[in-house]
Amino acid sequence: MAASQTLAAAANTTVQRVAKEFHGIVVSAGKMDKTVKVKYGGMRYEPKVQKYFKQPRYALAHDPRNSTRQGDVVAIAQSWRESQHVRHVVRHIIAPYGPPISERPPVPTLEERVAERAARREAKDERRAERRRVAILERAVATLEDRDAPRALRKGGHILKEVAQALGVPVPGEGQGQGQGGKREENGDSEVD
Repeated sequence: MAASQTLAAAANTTVQRVAKEFHGIVVSAGKMDKTVKVKYGGMRYEPKVQKYFKQPRYALAHDPRNSTRQGDVVAIAQSWRESQHVRHVVRHIIAPYGPPISERPPVPTLEERVAERAARREAKDERRAERRRVAILERAVATLEDRDAPRALRKGGHILKEVAQALGVPVPGEGQGQGQGGKREENGDSEVD
């Protein structure tokens, strides 16, 4: 229940900026998983003749479900960074080349991508928290095994007490009568006043 609420909150709080949409042709698909190379229009200015000339630009675009094929006319837009060189995403297919759009996996919407990303992030955070809990317990066990329990109890007592009880190791300072300085007589001879 909490996970679905977190996903909904992440999807709702995402700032939706109007990203400029570029139309281009897929020139390379299938060579990289979930990534296509798109050629879109561009101009360059030549100052010597004071004219603009066509010079196409190329961008690597994220294709989340491998929906596009080489030759498709697609719409791409800037997005969050998916990898070192991939900063665009395929928004939709304008004109397919080859198999029709109905026979391909659908291109996910922004909301679906945000929800999927939030789910992956939440799963990653849970795994990280679990690894940290295990590391704390392993350090506590190692500390108890090193017979450094009194010092360890001063540093992180509540965790070590739980671990000691789970392992069946006696916890120093609990259930033992402590006299002066917490020391007992070894030989059983105690002075009575």
